[in-house]
Amino acid sequence: MDANAVTFFLAQNSDKFPAERLPMIKQSLDNLDEQKAFLVHAQEYRSPIVVFLLSFFFGTLGIDRFMIGQVGLGFAKLLTCGGLGFWYIVDLFIIMSATKESNFEKFYHASL
Repeated sequence: MDANAVTFFLAQNSDKFPAERLPMIKQSLDNLDEQKAFLVHAQEYRSPIVVFLLSFFFGTLGIDRFMIGQVGLGFAKLLTCGGLGFWYIVDLFIIMSATKESNFEKFYHASL
């Protein structure tokens, strides 16, 4: 992948990944061939802010967990009404970092 494409990708998506993983992402992008680069760009990376807002308004329904691909936890949260409110409150503090980790996992699997 050329340097301009790497810079463009990081400028668009750096807020969607954990900050400590950005150097690893940049290094992976530098070494990608065109086919893998296409797969990385085609991935849908969730915005942590949007997922946080969904968690705030609909967290007891598990929508936030469904959005980041944690279907089992989403169903568990739905069936327990957000863990009787406790899980809902905890998720308000951790859902943004969980979203960023989920985005990194998508990136990592697409770049393999």
